[in-house]
Order: sequence, then C-alpha cells, then structure tokens
Amino acid sequence: MKRRNFLHQSTALATGALLANIIPASAFVPNSSNRKRRVAMVGTGSRGISMWGIPVVNELNDIVEFVGLCDINPGRVETARKKLNLKCPTYTDFDKMMRETKPDELIVTTIDGTHHEFIIKGMEYGADIITEKPLTIDEHKCQAILDAEKRTGKKIKVTFNYRFSPHRQKIYELLHSDAIGKITSVDFHWYLDTTHGADYFRRWHRLRENSGSLLVHKSTHHFDLMNWWLNSDPEEVFAYGKLDMYGKNGNFRNSNCRPCPHKADCKFYYDITKNKEYMDIYVANEKYDGYLRDGCVFKDDINIFDQMAVQIKYANKVQASYSLTAFSPYEGYRIAFNGTKGKLDAWIKEAQPWEEPRFDEIQVTSNFGKREVFQIPNNEQGHGGGDARLRKQTFTPDGKDPYNQLAGSRDGALSILVGIAARNSIDSGLPVKIGDLTSIKPNIIKSGI
Repeated sequence: MKRRNFLHQSTALATGALLANIIPASAFVPNSSNRKRRVAMVGTGSRGISMWGIPVVNELNDIVEFVGLCDINPGRVETARKKLNLKCPTYTDFDKMMRETKPDELIVTTIDGTHHEFIIKGMEYGADIITEKPLTIDEHKCQAILDAEKRTGKKIKVTFNYRFSPHRQKIYELLHSDAIGKITSVDFHWYLDTTHGADYFRRWHRLRENSGSLLVHKSTHHFDLMNWWLNSDPEEVFAYGKLDMYGKNGNFRNSNCRPCPHKADCKFYYDITKNKEYMDIYVANEKYDGYLRDGCVFKDDINIFDQMAVQIKYANKVQASYSLTAFSPYEGYRIAFNGTKGKLDAWIKEAQPWEEPRFDEIQVTSNFGKREVFQIPNNEQGHGGGDARLRKQTFTPDGKDPYNQLAGSRDGALSILVGIAARNSIDSGLPVKIGDLTSIKPNIIKSGI
C-alpha cells in the first residue's frame, strides 16, 4: 500500500562541500534558559509514543513541554495525545503545526522515507532536530539534510540508543583502553528471529522506498556501533543480499493476518488482537489511511532483503565483515574484534519471556596470555538500559560526553551511508566508495585504537 506524504519536498536535493560546517555532537550544550523547552513531534506510531512520548512526559516533564503532535492519520495522532495525557493541539498539517507552535525542537519519528522532509522543513522553521534513526534512506536525501543544516545553522541529533547500553559502552571502554592492541579486523553477525525479524516484512518497512531496506533501517544501528567503536570512518563497501524466506517465497498469501484463510497453516500468523496497544494505535485508526499493522509477510510487493552479507574497509585499514539474518530461531548478535595483542568477543542472546535475564558477557583473550570475562547485568528495560540513558542525555546534556555517545548529523550520515553503499553494491555487483555518495569524505581518526 502506498502512503501519501505529509508535504511536498520544497528543498532541492543539492550537493555541496560542507564537511567542515557540519555541526559535531560535541557542540550540543545544555539549555541555558529556565523555561521549559517547547517540543513538537511528527509521527505518532508506536515508536513515537513509546520512546519519545510517554517516557519523556513521565521522566522529563519538568524541563520539556509538548506543544504539538502531528501525524498523517487524524485518529492515530489523537490516540497519541490521549496516551501521553497532553492538552496540546494535534495536527495533520505539518506546516500549520510548525507555524502555530514554534517549537524549540522537533522530534521526527515518521516512516524513514519521509525523515528528510520533516528534518529539512523543521530546521527551516527554526527548530533543532531530534530524529529517530535512520537519518534518511538514500544519498540524495542525506545530502539535502546536510545542506539544510549548514544553511539554517540548526542542530541535528540522531538517536542511537545502542550506544548507551552498558554492554556496548563496556566494549567501547575496553577497545579504547588498548585491551587488544591495534584493531585489525571485525566480525559482526546480527540475528533477528522469526518474530521480530518477520515483523519488518508485515509493516511499511517491507518496501525499500519507505525504509531503504533493512541495511538502512535496522543495520544503521550496527554500522553506527562499528563506526563508534573503531573511531574511524568507513571508506569502501561491497555486499551481497537476497530474499530467502519472506515475500514471494511463501506458498500462500493474503492482505493481512486477521481475515486470512490460511491462519491454521501459516507459521507466521500474527494475532494483533492480543496486543491492546497496537489495537488502539493502528487497528482502531485503519479507516483513516488503510495502514494494516498485521500485513502478510508473503506479499508479492516485498522488495527488501532478508539475508545480507557486507564487507567494509575503514579509513584506518580495519576490515569488517557484517551479516544480518532476519529469520533466525533466536535473537541476538556475536561480534569479535581481532587485534595485535589479542581478541575481544562479545555476544548477546535476547532473553525470551520465560527466561530469567541475567547478564551479557564480554571476553578478552590476550595473545600468549590470560583470558578475562566481563559480565554485564542485562536486567534493564529498553534496549539494555540504552533508551532511558539516551533520553536523559538528549534533553539534559551536562557538557560531558566521555564515551562520545551523542550523535550528530555526521554520525547519522556515515551510519546510513554504509547501508546505502551496501544496497547500491548489491544492485550493481560492484564495490562502492563512501566518498562518492555525498560531500562527506572519510577521515582516519587518530586514537588509542
């Protein structure tokens, strides 16, 4: 199903040399005023409500005031207002919201393919931007965002919650403490299970024009982690990708699960009626835009990959091998950093509802020496505790960022450019240089690694 855009893109997708003018994350400073920060949000689906809606109201109500909510779906935006327990106005017209509410900051949580429209318009209206990952879905939209940031002088924060979880932060600490010497290569493999992984193929993500494919929507997290851990920029990418499980691979299909005649036979049948949150946000408001939250994972129009393998060469000569599988029997990842002094291995297997969460492990093995295991508690909610830490740092930065966790436009751009380059490589069968995609040129960042 095609979803219409909120507004026409008014900014030309221009290119230009602006690397030196991109505002770094270190430029983010605390609000010097005692008044509450006026915040508006565009996109009021489950991500907007659960990550940037209810928790911000509950945790940061003393410093943040929502002045407007906007969504293409009038029923959904009103549902969001009620769930957030707000009295602010709701809008289906983005320009009207920006003109009337004049927010200090705009939170962008729409479908990925429209992020650039609201980021650019938001900055043109005078707002700083807090955007969900990915920054956008292709190199042209990315360049337009970078150009608009330079032109308006506004700031963009990209919300990489994975950087803030204790397990990933500990990996950063170890790598930057010379625990394994100079890093030479990385092996990173991410597994989405047949529940979470399948869910991307029943939603709007199934179309690359909406999500840029999972190489952009999902893997932007993983590419950002590698860029952050390695403290260097990706330089060249080569990739393979295919669709093995979903889409046309199914023996039967329907529009969505509720009316499907194959419920008894389909292992991917999803009963959305058991999820009250989704029934309130999506099913109750289908009449406005026709969006089906329980879409069929075997739809013929699915044009993204469910299995991907990517090779990345970094400017500091580190070689990285990455893979993503979207139909694994379990959820989690394994990563190994190979260095001149040893090896760091880390892994996570997401706990099932019936399992007792305990800890995640990191193992550091020295060449010709000892092996040390670190156990990181994983009993925090919200991406291993990353969500709450990210929100706090986003709205109450104290000027201290010892682990470089705050991400700006350059971080957001480089993470998606790896995924975009990988997608372009799959389409063309050729390697793709990151420096050929936008005005950003890869840097060798000198550090302890």
